[in-house]
Amino acid sequence: MRAFAWFLLLIAVSLAAMAALTYPAWLLLHPHFDFPFHRIGERIGMLAFLVGFLLVAGRLRLADRASLGYAAPGGIFVRELLVGLALGVITMAGVAASMAALGLLDFRKAAGYGTGALIALVAKRLASGLAVALIEETALRGAMFAGIQRESGRTAAVVLTSIVYAWTHFLGSYHIPPTQVSAWSGVALLHGTLQSFDHPLGIADAFLCLTAVGAVLAIVRSITGNIAAGMGIHAGWVWVMLVMHELSQPNRASPLAFLLSRHDGFTGWLVLGWTVVLGIGLWRFYVCRPRVG
Repeated sequence: MRAFAWFLLLIAVSLAAMAALTYPAWLLLHPHFDFPFHRIGERIGMLAFLVGFLLVAGRLRLADRASLGYAAPGGIFVRELLVGLALGVITMAGVAASMAALGLLDFRKAAGYGTGALIALVAKRLASGLAVALIEETALRGAMFAGIQRESGRTAAVVLTSIVYAWTHFLGSYHIPPTQVSAWSGVALLHGTLQSFDHPLGIADAFLCLTAVGAVLAIVRSITGNIAAGMGIHAGWVWVMLVMHELSQPNRASPLAFLLSRHDGFTGWLVLGWTVVLGIGLWRFYVCRPRVG
């Protein structure tokens, strides 16, 4: 479990850097730039994670293409990513359609979008989905998965990366007004970032759902031997979810509203059930598909 411990330490150090360095950075930047305190903290945490990731990957011999999940030749990698993207869009569109059919989504927001605005929204959210998938798949199902699998086996890699994947989705954005910033604001920012865990039962449905999503992506990575398919599926899922967030909102008046989490209004018991079903289908699809790379 040495690799897993190193990555947990990396996450902890990144959060600690955010708590310790945001206030000094704010003192330097705020007189010249109108950067929000929380935005400075988020960038410090990201930079600390990036630098630490490069160091940890090098130390654990995980900086090569195969360990990062890019073993497949370029053309094949892109092809498998596009296949995964299509699967992700189709499957998540089906999930969204089931939500609409059950009356769980209110689409009144969509009436405010013209054709041009809708096309721009879809394009922007595709870019966001690809960026999220690139970062998370490289770090989690790439280096972390490879390191844990090498030391502790495939099952441990699937389980542990899935739990970390779910956990990272509850790191929230906590705003502190400029007039309230003090020397202790970095600590307050850290607590605010982790405040979702103050009430674990309130996020249990979303946490289990995201853990299942992470497990499906990890299993696909394990079967294919690279992150191309998982990156495509992940991007497709995020793409559809982000578009749905813009065009609709949860219908909390529905008697079935408990099927959607309070965390983001999308994940929850319904998506958890769908994830199990889709996971079985994707597992069968990729088991039968020739392994590449």
